[in-house]
Amino acid sequence: MSPLILGPGALGRLLALSLTGLGPVMLVGRRALPSRQTLTTPDGERQTRQLWTVTTLPLSDSLAAQAEAVHLTTKAYAAEAAFDAIASRLAPDTPLILWQNGVGAQQRLSERWSGPVLCASTTEGAFLSGDAGVVHAGRGHTWLGDLAGRHTRLAGEIAARLSAAGLATTAVDDIRVRLWHKLAVNAAINPLVARFRIRNGQLRDRPFRPMVEATIDEIATVMRAEGIAAPPAGWSALVWSVISSTANNRASMLQDVLAGRPTEHEAILGSLLAAGARHGLATPRLAALHARLDGLSTRR
Repeated sequence: MSPLILGPGALGRLLALSLTGLGPVMLVGRRALPSRQTLTTPDGERQTRQLWTVTTLPLSDSLAAQAEAVHLTTKAYAAEAAFDAIASRLAPDTPLILWQNGVGAQQRLSERWSGPVLCASTTEGAFLSGDAGVVHAGRGHTWLGDLAGRHTRLAGEIAARLSAAGLATTAVDDIRVRLWHKLAVNAAINPLVARFRIRNGQLRDRPFRPMVEATIDEIATVMRAEGIAAPPAGWSALVWSVISSTANNRASMLQDVLAGRPTEHEAILGSLLAAGARHGLATPRLAALHARLDGLSTRR
């Protein structure tokens, strides 16, 4: 039995290369990738490891049935279609761990899948370096739990495995709140770095710092209306701590813009705009960022 990582992007490869130190890992994607992959650690160390890389179409029923758990690491807009492509070949009680940004896909997949579904909220930073490598740009922390609070033991077991692989993880019973917190962080960071094509740490400089603060103000207003409690140190402290810990990172939305791929702005900004509209709130900065990223998608 091996964990199956569905989605060989930066996060998927970081997970796969970290977990492979504990045993075999299947990395599944739409196209073939080299089985020898190199992980560059935050300290600059290069570690080359052998991965079990498989493409979705030839993934056999027997291989899928061997999955002890499925880590779904695709972008939010592709999550349900990607999982549908392999779901019928999995054992019906296979645990599913969702690593998507934003909110929405987690609820839908939790309701649809027959097995336990856990949600992960992570601040790990990573970006790809070609088809055969990934850079772990900033160490973060991952929180893991299920939306209904039914699988606390499983969450603890998987959290312990991820921690043993070098990805610090804590099982929690408030993962819904954690997902909204991650949404707030992503909304404050990703659209701005994608728009200006900068690394996370450059947000600390002018003219970007006031933009971040103004965006945080709008996010905080929406969160209050949604009944999502602020972190103990406040929204601003949370966002700036993530910016500092991932200063060298190219955010996933920036990576998508540079590569000409669709972005997750609808799952992130769209969720906040919808929540703001429900409460009759004005969110002009979030709306402007959403429109800018919509424009980039339209021009592709």
